[in-house]
Amino acid sequence: MLTIDRVGKTYPNGVRALDGISLDVGPGEIVVVVGGSGCGKSTLLRAVAGLDIASQGRVGLDGDTITAPHEKIGIIFQEPRLLPWLTVADNVGFGLEHLPKTQRRERVAAALDRVGLADKAGAWPRELSGGQAQRVAIARALVPQPQVLLLDEPFSALDAFTRADLQDHLLDLWADTKPTLIMVTHDVEEAIVLADRILVMRPRPGRIYEEIIDDLPRPRDRQSAAFDFVKRRVLAALDRSLDRAVSVDERTEKAEAGAHSWW
Repeated sequence: MLTIDRVGKTYPNGVRALDGISLDVGPGEIVVVVGGSGCGKSTLLRAVAGLDIASQGRVGLDGDTITAPHEKIGIIFQEPRLLPWLTVADNVGFGLEHLPKTQRRERVAAALDRVGLADKAGAWPRELSGGQAQRVAIARALVPQPQVLLLDEPFSALDAFTRADLQDHLLDLWADTKPTLIMVTHDVEEAIVLADRILVMRPRPGRIYEEIIDDLPRPRDRQSAAFDFVKRRVLAALDRSLDRAVSVDERTEKAEAGAHSWW
């Protein structure tokens, strides 16, 4: 169980990036975080990863307090961040130095085959397309079999077709071992395609404004009325999250009214 307990973050310049974030994420759950610029989405992800220590509160994983990068937590960034002096296979196997060479080669080969890049094992990162490079980054993050995988807008730099393809591909890979996923995105449709829960954050300081359960059956039909209903709920919550005049009570009433309008 991943636990985020009243996490706050204040930077040395006095900027309050996060304020009292509390969240429990169960094994195998997919949580997607959306919100306007400056709401602390990436700061929250970095705190969970142990890359940015919280000023207040605690991040815990199965009883361990996360204060530094953890072997059970992987992360994928917006850019693939492949090491240009290593081949594709060596990039994927970079975190497996503790394994015997034979086992490492087998695991890397299986990971590349799973992302459809077995023929690129000996290629250099500069020889890959954007979508291929991000597939390598996904394989590299999943090959150590992390318990938690964090994704910071991993598909935002890709074209719409490649992005949709990788969303489906990520779900296929997730289904193999079902790690806990926490993803940050600006793309509402992407959030709906992937999430079990969608968290809408409110900025300055960043805090959770609304939680929307996304229990549509997978694979999700982007053209269905049910998908459009969830999209409208998320967009409405995002719009309200940027309106400082909206009270918590009013927000709750509107959210409940919206939920009951679907039948």
